[in-house]
Formats: sequence, C-alpha cells, structure tokens
Amino acid sequence: MTDEDAVLLYVGGPLDGRVEVREARHGAPLPVVTHTHLHDGPKVVHVYDLHPLTPAAGVYHLRPAEVPVDQSPAAR
Repeated sequence: MTDEDAVLLYVGGPLDGRVEVREARHGAPLPVVTHTHLHDGPKVVHVYDLHPLTPAAGVYHLRPAEVPVDQSPAAR
C-alpha cells in the first residue's frame, strides 16, 4: 500500500465490514458500486454510495432499497 492508495469501508448489506484498498494506479474510487449476488433464487442487486472522508479514505453506504410506489406494502 502506498500513501496515494485509498482505504474504503463498506457498511450494510452483504459487503458489510469489508475493507478494500484501492490502488492509486486504478484512479479515484468510484462514486457508486453495484454488487450482484447470484444464488438459487433470483439475483439480488445492492447499490453502495461513496461518502469520502479524506482523499485517501471513504465509506460506501448501502443505498436504501428503492421500492416503486405501486409495489410498496402500504399501497396494497
């Protein structure tokens, strides 16, 4: 790890607690990361938004599920 690499922490969802070191040669951390989980059922997609702390550190927070109004439990 160099002084220019970024340390990124994931909060929430299946990546909760994961720490990633993004090497500076890969550029700045992405503002949004999508994680797709494949299993026996339908695929599950989780979206994480980056919240920078410093130029070399940030936290990816799980984006709240976006449920269309006509499919929310209260609309039924």
